[in-house]
Amino acid sequence: MPVSWGDVLKELQQVIASGQPLPQGMSPFDVLRRLYLTRLHDATKRNVILYASKWTQAPSDPDSVSIVPEDLQGFMEVLSELEPDAGLDLVLHSPGGSGEAAESIVKYLRAHFTDVRVIVPHAAMSAATMLACSANKILMGTHSFLGPIDPQFIMQQEGGGRIAVAAHAILAQFALAKQECADPSLMPAWIPMLRQYGPALLVQCQLAQDLSRSLVAEWLEQYMLAGQPDAKAKAEAAATALSDHSKFKSHGRFIDRKQARAIGLEVDDLETNPAVENAALGVFHATTHTFSSTAAVKLLENHRGRAFIKIQQIVQFPMQAPPAGPAPAPAQPTPPPASTAQVSVKF
Repeated sequence: MPVSWGDVLKELQQVIASGQPLPQGMSPFDVLRRLYLTRLHDATKRNVILYASKWTQAPSDPDSVSIVPEDLQGFMEVLSELEPDAGLDLVLHSPGGSGEAAESIVKYLRAHFTDVRVIVPHAAMSAATMLACSANKILMGTHSFLGPIDPQFIMQQEGGGRIAVAAHAILAQFALAKQECADPSLMPAWIPMLRQYGPALLVQCQLAQDLSRSLVAEWLEQYMLAGQPDAKAKAEAAATALSDHSKFKSHGRFIDRKQARAIGLEVDDLETNPAVENAALGVFHATTHTFSSTAAVKLLENHRGRAFIKIQQIVQFPMQAPPAGPAPAPAQPTPPPASTAQVSVKF
């Protein structure tokens, strides 16, 4: 049986109970995580990098667990001293984030390695799926999933709060509005919704869709499908399928390895090599224990012990009662501007 979350927890408890002194600056979580990274390297004889964030556990700030430009600095740290000729296995667990940041990571990794495999122990979604598509191969188990790559716009709503809206949905809603507003009696119902559309938003939606699709098609043709007959056509078909929001209906849908193969991706079964499977799952479970019990929210780490760790701590301040005195005059209401929508795009 493959190593489980509970098995790794028992190992962690044994490390703690042993009372043995740990290397300076390391916790038992670090010791166990790096032990499994070393085991994975020993099983594959390849370089190993872990890139994981705390997104499937307790809620965290979305920006702290997403793929962001800062991550390139982490990859610069963990690529230090690795041997390019040995290839790279990237253990990937991420909800996605910035497509542009993913592109910078792909360019950096591919400048150093010609042979890259992505190992998905649980889920690599959205922009992380884009990143996986830049590999020569993807390793997935029955418990592993990718996700659609259609872009999402994070929109600031009137009255506060943010909501992720698919670019496809924005374009479809506007097309429906144009159709229904031919009937003047329906315009009052549409006006509040159409106020959300700022200048150039529709063009931005189309460009964002084109960007994710074109990047994945380019990477698939250049790396995963290189040398295959009709590689360009296959790559474009796979990228189009992954970006089809009308097919998946939700950006959060999980794509298993059977579906990934049907789309056209090169996927190997993680179970084929039990030593690799156990080591990869051990890395993942040890990482989730780290996230559960420490302030770490993102880990980039290699099999040689070099790491770039993002820490997030919540600081609580006690509330103080306001000083006694006359009540302030009520504030005059401010009319809302013509459009209050603020948007950012993520994958």
